[in-house]
Amino acid sequence: MDWGKQNRLARIIKPETGRTVMLAVDHGYFLGPTRMLEEPEKTVTPLLPYADALMPTRGVLRNCVDPKWNVPIVLRVSGGSSIIGEDLSNESITTSVKEAIRMNVAAVALSIFVGSKYEKQTLTNLSTLVDECEEYGIPVLAVTAVGKDMARDSRYLGLACRIAAELGAAYVKTYYCDDFENVTGSCPVPCVIAGGKKMETEMDVFKMAAEAIGQGAIGVDFGRNIWQNPNAVAMIRTIHAIVHHNISPEEAHEKFQEWKG
Repeated sequence: MDWGKQNRLARIIKPETGRTVMLAVDHGYFLGPTRMLEEPEKTVTPLLPYADALMPTRGVLRNCVDPKWNVPIVLRVSGGSSIIGEDLSNESITTSVKEAIRMNVAAVALSIFVGSKYEKQTLTNLSTLVDECEEYGIPVLAVTAVGKDMARDSRYLGLACRIAAELGAAYVKTYYCDDFENVTGSCPVPCVIAGGKKMETEMDVFKMAAEAIGQGAIGVDFGRNIWQNPNAVAMIRTIHAIVHHNISPEEAHEKFQEWKG
C-alpha cells in the first residue's frame, strides 16, 4: 500500500486504537430531507469534534460543512435511485475521483447490492472505482447495502463483505448480526458497522456497538442513532468511549446520563 493511501486511512482509523467512529450523514441522497437532517449544518456541526470521520455527499459537504473543520471526509460517490424509484440497487457512480480529490477527501464510499437485480452493476461500479482510486492512493469503502428481501445474517453479510474485499475495497461497512465474528473473521479488510434505523433505546445502540467491537469490528458508521437522538452530542461521545476505550454498555449508559446533563 502506498504512502498516500496509508496516510488517508490513518486519518480515518486512528493509529492509537486501530478504530474509528464515523458519522454518516449521506442519507439524503436517496431519502431526501430525513428527520433531523432537514438542515444538515445545524445538526452536524456540534457533532464534528467527536467524529473521527464524516460521511456526506458532495452537496452537503460543499454547502453544510465549514471547510475550516479538520475532519476526515469519506465521500459518498454512488447513487441514482430514490425511495420512490423502482429499485434502490440501481446505482451508478455519481461523483468522479477528480471531484473527490478537489474536495480533499480521505476516502470514497459506494454501495454494493449482492443478490439484487443490479448486483453485477454495483460490483462493477466498485471495481471501476477501485481502479481509478488506486492511481491516486484513495481508499474505497464498500457499503454492503441490504435490500428489503435480503436477510441480514452472517452467511449473507459474510459473502458480501468478502466479495467487496476481493474486488479491492480498503474497508467495508456492513450490518451487525448474530455470529458476527464469522463475518469479520472471513473478511481480510477492516469492517465497520452501520447503525441502520433508529433503535428503540440508547442501551440497544450501546450493546450493538460494544458487541460488534468485541467480535472484530474496528468501529462504527452511525447516523440516525446519533443525530436523531435528542441528546446527540452525548450520544456520539458515548459511542466514542465504547469504540476507543472499550467501556461496557452499562458504563456507557452511565456516561450518557452524565454527558446529556
